Amino acid sequence: VLTAVWETEGLQTVGIVVLVCASIKLLHLLGIIDFSEDSVEDELEQSAVRHRPEGLEQLEAQTRFSRKELQILYRGFKNECPSGVVNEDTFKDIYSQFFPQGDASTYAHFLFNAFDTDHNGSVSFEDFVMGLSILLRGTITEKLNWAFNLYDINKDGYITKEEMLDIMKAIYDMMGKCTYPVLKEETPHQHVEIFFQKMDKNKDGVVTIDEFIDCCQNDDNIMRSMHLFENVI
Repeated sequence: VLTAVWETEGLQTVGIVVLVCASIKLLHLLGIIDFSEDSVEDELEQSAVRHRPEGLEQLEAQTRFSRKELQILYRGFKNECPSGVVNEDTFKDIYSQFFPQGDASTYAHFLFNAFDTDHNGSVSFEDFVMGLSILLRGTITEKLNWAFNLYDINKDGYITKEEMLDIMKAIYDMMGKCTYPVLKEETPHQHVEIFFQKMDKNKDGVVTIDEFIDCCQNDDNIMRSMHLFENVI
């Protein structure tokens, strides 16, 4: 999958959002095979950790996950984050394990900010599953809105070339030696130019959410990538 992503043009990098965000879920699920359904439900409903998550019924109503899936996700989340919340350093630690050949710290920073929707410096279990619900089970429009928010670093409603370059460099730094062929130093700039040639329809130097969604929905590669992880749990 990774090789295919890098071999296509810059637009396909949108698919990286689904790929990388799904990795945090996969990490949390590692080793979580035998568990007591009742005990997990009790922990979720009555947990004494510093942050108490919402009840199962409310999360089930707010997301596209079943009760059983939420139980599995919570067990993994609590194993990684006993306090009940994730800070940015935890994101960086998780991604450094998942991408040991590169430097994932910058991308983890951007991704953390995308999950931290209320910008309080921490990601709760609710924040976590709400984001995953969109990325893994959301509509195409919901996924693309989430991706746009990730790329729009300063959250002003536009993606600039500078923002896209920062994201691209962060992705390449994270991938490190995992790409084939090995990326050249000028590659991020080339991908940003391709991105803007296709998405900046009115040539005003920024990409709006409407331009972003319209272009993505008309790109077969991106549409295929949006469905990659719908059935991982």
